[in-house]
Amino acid sequence: MSGQSTLELLSQDTNNFYRRTLHVLSDAAVPFMVGGSHAFLEYTGIVRNTKDFDVFLRRTDLDRAMRALGDAGYRTELTFPHWLGKAWQNEDFVDLVFSSGNGVCVVDDVWFEHAVESQVLGMPVKIVPCEELLWQKSFVMERERYDGADVMHILRSRASDIHWGRLSERFGPHWPLLYAYLLLFSFTYPSDAASLPPGILDDLASRYATLRSTTPTDRVCQGTLLSRAQYLVDIGQHGYADARVAPYGRMSAEEVIFWTWAIDHVK
Repeated sequence: MSGQSTLELLSQDTNNFYRRTLHVLSDAAVPFMVGGSHAFLEYTGIVRNTKDFDVFLRRTDLDRAMRALGDAGYRTELTFPHWLGKAWQNEDFVDLVFSSGNGVCVVDDVWFEHAVESQVLGMPVKIVPCEELLWQKSFVMERERYDGADVMHILRSRASDIHWGRLSERFGPHWPLLYAYLLLFSFTYPSDAASLPPGILDDLASRYATLRSTTPTDRVCQGTLLSRAQYLVDIGQHGYADARVAPYGRMSAEEVIFWTWAIDHVK
């Protein structure tokens, strides 16, 4: 035994588990990208200690990935059919992400076209694109977790490299959320506000002016795209439609019910 602590040895074991997972998926020729804290480090230089390891892949590749991991001795499950699977060995696990909890940020071919070549745990991998990382984080506004500071740090570090046209396309009808974050950036870093391209701000300001002059006929609460718990009162008591559910969103009523039930039952 060296002078390593038990915590350091456990960390090594967990990293070996992650490394083996990457090998299994690579050997099975499953296209994947690494996200989470490793992607955040790639784009901001900020180190974050976390037990999560996020592998992003297309939904069409999920079953093949889970078979390969199952054959390698992992326990796998489709935790949430609309966005997430998991794979375990003992206490260690990886998340297999193919969308987002609100059903909006579906992993598609464009993610792979713009992924960045890098290294994670000494292995060459693809990292999720900066634009998609920012897009997905923008929707996380729970009481127990808010990724707004992550969005600010990505903007501060990468504003000059972001493909703004593609990022705007990703937000699509949810563009007011992007506008809100860009205004928040100008508040957070007043001296860096000029790093945001004026074209995107002018475009969003023009859209906002038009939005203010119109009154939508549908009473829809889009807060459920930001938090699965905090806007349920608006759906249940105040008669708003849930923006996650068709025809407004991609989720079925059954998926929303299960996702809501999981707030207190699934960690």
